[in-house]
Amino acid sequence: MTLTLIDRARRTDHVTDRDLIDEGTADAGAAPEKTPDAAPGSAPRRATGREADGLAVASFVLGLIGLLVFNLLLGPTAIVMALLALARRTRRPGRAYLGLALGVADLVVLAVLVTVNGTVAWDLAG
Repeated sequence: MTLTLIDRARRTDHVTDRDLIDEGTADAGAAPEKTPDAAPGSAPRRATGREADGLAVASFVLGLIGLLVFNLLLGPTAIVMALLALARRTRRPGRAYLGLALGVADLVVLAVLVTVNGTVAWDLAG
């Protein structure tokens, strides 16, 4: 059992002695921060918001890169990541929608390449 020292003057949320005991028995690095408006048993809002924002940005970047290379892999990945970001209520819905649109555009570019060239690669030589 490890003891965790808590500076009570710096704490901004209201906790009971039971919460202090529970935090003292858990690993200090693994315990998420508690927020006053969080429902019991739910993840903290900041961590979920950051994760959703990261998914939105990643879907945008993967969709953009997918226009040039790996359309078949990056297009669907960008679509799934954008939908996950929107489902998790990202603070950056514009990037999530752009990632979704770029993922669909990746699949359209792939369909055009297969139709025109009969291959999934760009043919710039003519």
